[in-house]
Amino acid sequence: MIWGLGLVAFALLGLGAALAYVLGAAGIAGFWLAGQERQLAALPQRLISQVDSFTFLAMPLFILAAEMMTRSGVTRALIDLAALAFRRVRGGLGHVNVATSVFFAGLSGSAVADAAALSTTLVPAMEERGYTRRYAAAITAASAMIGPIIPPSIILIVYGAFMNVSVAALFAGGILPGLLLAVALIAANAFFAWRDDHPAGVRDDAAPRSGVLLRGLPALALPAIIVAGVVFGVVTPTESAVLAVLAAAVLAAAYLRIDAGLSRGALVRRTARVATEALAATAILTGAIFAILFAAAVVGHLLAIQGAPAAVADFAQSLALGMWGSLILLVLILLVAGMVIDITMALVLLVPVLAPAVVAQGVDALHLGIVVCFTLTLGLVTPPLGGVLMVVATVARVPYAALALAVLPFVAVEIAVLACLMAFPEIVLALPRALALWGQPRP
Repeated sequence: MIWGLGLVAFALLGLGAALAYVLGAAGIAGFWLAGQERQLAALPQRLISQVDSFTFLAMPLFILAAEMMTRSGVTRALIDLAALAFRRVRGGLGHVNVATSVFFAGLSGSAVADAAALSTTLVPAMEERGYTRRYAAAITAASAMIGPIIPPSIILIVYGAFMNVSVAALFAGGILPGLLLAVALIAANAFFAWRDDHPAGVRDDAAPRSGVLLRGLPALALPAIIVAGVVFGVVTPTESAVLAVLAAAVLAAAYLRIDAGLSRGALVRRTARVATEALAATAILTGAIFAILFAAAVVGHLLAIQGAPAAVADFAQSLALGMWGSLILLVLILLVAGMVIDITMALVLLVPVLAPAVVAQGVDALHLGIVVCFTLTLGLVTPPLGGVLMVVATVARVPYAALALAVLPFVAVEIAVLACLMAFPEIVLALPRALALWGQPRP
């Protein structure tokens, strides 16, 4: 059956079909190859139940809020705010790159979106100030993976829904690992700034401090609404997403009024156009995500019928790898998967099959969720097939091979951070436990 699925998938890929359709069609063919075609009658109900979760409602709302913010001048405001913080520091624009990714993480939660946005703005600015384009592109790609770790995060929402783990706890658990990653990348940039004599600070003609603060601080209100509301239990993730959309609409109108100096009528028309474009982009991206979820659900249902999860658990026990061995093996599998297929697809296809066996070995499900999402995201910036590397190489006009070599030191730093998260689960669990969102501290 597995060989049949692979043949169908490769044939459809050769015809140029989208990956979601490839996986879905291969799954349907798999039912026939396995002699389980009668189960196809129940498949529509299975697919609907797979995504019939209140948790998933937060996903398109967070995407909509991010689209509205990024289309209304918030990007420039956040970059200026980060630049203010590192105005007189050697390697300042490299630090700005990382800090801006932290700010963006509270908006989009997407590594690819952050990489594309920063590649068009910060890479040219860094090259103008004396950095090599290859280095600027490398740190942009490396820092983009902060986005899916710091909440809100689409893949954390998907993991929580599939593994029955509190999304609020996952959001809280992602804060310290995301900040740790940012500190590690800033430290790496500081080392390279010292070694390669990178320029200090940012442009001398930067905007006045008061103006930067007035424009930048309101932009940080949206991440505050998202994170604080969920982490402190004031609202659910879905309710927080609704508030984020409302706040994004207000801030978008305010930024458009300040930047363009529009009259009231022109402002209403411009805001309506931004909202319409944001809704269209959200519909396209949400549709793509749910197509992946449906396609993966087809294969997941087939694997469940064939007893794949139980077989994987039995195989893991037969290897006698123990808790650490099972966790390391899962990380290696997901790292490779993250390099070659969409993160969401890898998550919904592999995690329900592999993760329960690891949890059964004693790994905390919340800790595992952050490690899984970190690993899959790391695959996006890992040569030779990292998706973020492809985006940055294209947008920044850097040869892919050169970028793959330049990013390796940063990948090594990120692997070290991943190893710390695996070895010290309390980095993930401390904040959720302190906020009574997950379990109790170990005796």
